[in-house]
Amino acid sequence: MTTWPVKTRELRNHHHDSTVWNDFPFRDDDIVIATYGKSGTTWLQQVVGQLLFNGQPDLPIDTLSPWLDLRVPPNPVKLAALEAQTTRRFIKTHLPVDALVFSPRAKYLFIARDGRDVAWSLHHHHLHANHLWYGAMNDTPGRVGPPIGKPNPDIRQYFLKWLEGDGYPFWSFWDNIASWWAIRTLPNVKILHYDDLKRDLALTMRGIAAFLDTPIDETIFPTQVEHCTFAWMKSHASITAPLGGALWEGGGETFINKGTNGRWRDILTADDNRRYEAMAIEKLGPECAAWLKGG
Repeated sequence: MTTWPVKTRELRNHHHDSTVWNDFPFRDDDIVIATYGKSGTTWLQQVVGQLLFNGQPDLPIDTLSPWLDLRVPPNPVKLAALEAQTTRRFIKTHLPVDALVFSPRAKYLFIARDGRDVAWSLHHHHLHANHLWYGAMNDTPGRVGPPIGKPNPDIRQYFLKWLEGDGYPFWSFWDNIASWWAIRTLPNVKILHYDDLKRDLALTMRGIAAFLDTPIDETIFPTQVEHCTFAWMKSHASITAPLGGALWEGGGETFINKGTNGRWRDILTADDNRRYEAMAIEKLGPECAAWLKGG
């Protein structure tokens, strides 16, 4: 008999309100895309959207695939919008498993990335956030805990504080990874790595389609793959980035940044890397830590 995860806590901060999942009615074919953040979330949403909607070039991913546990817009607005969808739904979350209502009726795609690459991408994301972003995160009624402030422009110092503060000023990185790794063998969970998409996008998309029971039309599959390349997404950032990139200086092309790994190699010291790698093993165990490093 399968033992399904059970929600044991709520996670509420300047970004999250996990209570929304308590009122979400699942459908049998729902898809949940889960990540820590800056780990290929938008990329995976684009992949799923292309597979479900036959390669349409102008899919409003942000509308079709909302971040359900984000504090804005209000929970009733998000729930009503999802209830009104008549096509197959694919919903985004940045929660760990134990803060999420888990349903045997849904299929879950979790994607992860080396924490150093996550932090580098997160710094860019945070550094270029504009006043609309800070207003939404900090000033929307219902925030629990302190507001999120401006980032340290020194990326190494930002990383070290993020590492030692377990995701500061966002949320726990290790809890997120460990919780999804722990349920990787469930029949409705597929674990992916950011590097899988980078190494062989087409092959990874085929695996995702098979998991979702979504047939591939070989006549349009090359177009679907093209629409999921980083170059295509960046050149169409006004539709691929959340809210068209309105919350970041420079718009969507700032949000869809480089998509590259290893930018930390020339900045972090040997001791910094040893500290990160030792912490990964301590928090995740050697098998998961090795997987997180490169898929």
